[in-house]
Amino acid sequence: MEISTRIIAQVILMGRELERAEGELRAFIERMGEEEQAELVALFWIGRGSFEAEDFAEAKETAQQEATVPTADYLFGSPHFADHLEAGAEAMDLDVMADEEDLL
Repeated sequence: MEISTRIIAQVILMGRELERAEGELRAFIERMGEEEQAELVALFWIGRGSFEAEDFAEAKETAQQEATVPTADYLFGSPHFADHLEAGAEAMDLDVMADEEDLL
């Protein structure tokens, strides 16, 4: 996995404060590489139940192939994207909670 748990935690925390941090979060996501953005979308899909954790590689590949809008726009289109990212990280056994606490 290219994306670090710290980056996932940052997106989750900022996503929970989207009204206040939308511009900053959008810029943060746009600065990520294409691999990281695809992995973020794959985690989102796993968290909302579109894919299973064991299908991460397929979810990532699908995210790369189907990317037609900026990743931030796509994620912000779901009112619960931060919750889905957190659920996806949990399903993948990624410990983002420790990183979230460090970022607070």
